[in-house]
Amino acid sequence: MNKKAKIAVVGDQDSIMVFKALGFQTFYATEQKEIESTIHQLARDDYSLIYITEESAALAADTVALYKTSTFPVIIPIPGRNGSQGFGMKGIQDNIEKAIGADIL
Repeated sequence: MNKKAKIAVVGDQDSIMVFKALGFQTFYATEQKEIESTIHQLARDDYSLIYITEESAALAADTVALYKTSTFPVIIPIPGRNGSQGFGMKGIQDNIEKAIGADIL
């Protein structure tokens, strides 16, 4: 039986409220410990994909890094209400550099 993937969005209310209107599960968190706790709880609750605002991802960088080598949940930084802070692109750049041994971006 094919189980439907669970998708969550984590961040400040202003940045992620639009995702609630689109049917995603939203979790408002703005403090480091609150963000970290939310990520761990979502992982325990079998969420497959977690979108997280770049600002929140930067605050909980160590926790986000813990799940980089896990199959699930996949954690994807997204721009917040203040636009991109480069955190998502930095992660992509680091992964490319690790994979090929050079920074091509």
